[in-house]
Amino acid sequence: MLSVSPKMLPRLDELKADLIARRQRAADEGWHGEIEGIDLTLTFLRSKRDQARRAASMGTVSLGMPVVPRR
Repeated sequence: MLSVSPKMLPRLDELKADLIARRQRAADEGWHGEIEGIDLTLTFLRSKRDQARRAASMGTVSLGMPVVPRR
């Protein structure tokens, strides 16, 4: 599964807005199959946004430099 960088949150918001507009047009035109596909994509997009937000709130962890034992 691909991880989304927290830096991509604004882009994910743009994608969500675009999908909502496409869904509205599909509803206006009566494209029921298209609506199903867009709803599924919106579900995955929301999941990725939540994942990216959690990653952003966790920050980074310094693991330090590994120590190689001398022989």
